[in-house]
Amino acid sequence: MDETWLYHYDPETKQESMEWRHSGSHRPQKLRVQKSAGKVLASSFWDQDGILLIDYLPKGETINTVYYSSLMVQLTDILKEKRLGKVTKGVVFLHDNSPAHRAIATQKKLAYLGSQCPDHPPYSPDLAPLDYHLFPGLKKQLKGRHFSSDAEFIAAAETWLDRQNSEVF
Repeated sequence: MDETWLYHYDPETKQESMEWRHSGSHRPQKLRVQKSAGKVLASSFWDQDGILLIDYLPKGETINTVYYSSLMVQLTDILKEKRLGKVTKGVVFLHDNSPAHRAIATQKKLAYLGSQCPDHPPYSPDLAPLDYHLFPGLKKQLKGRHFSSDAEFIAAAETWLDRQNSEVF
């Protein structure tokens, strides 16, 4: 499980917008552009076969213990449906050290659902595979495009994610 911020508009960097020119040609003027204020926090749950659940945090909400525990229940139901017969003893969740993940209420909910979470060393970096394989590709696909609403933005993200094969995971 991992989270990432996705922006309605994320401009190209100078490195990404570089182009070959003749030595005598003028440089195109590049204005400094900021990321849009519209953004969505995407929480992704996956296994070796692909993405199980992507949750987009509603505006005005924060990820707290109650919200995260409800995601755990939703994920357990999805696992029963999508991975029928594969899950027999429970699930091992690997997530980072955020307060909502480490909370006692979350740990109790995981135990109630028959799942467990291995201890995450306190000073170890968050090295989730999605940070290196999936999220950069998704952000590159969305970079430079303007989206007018969350629904339009989420549809574009979901379309790209659905096209990914299981080798990515």
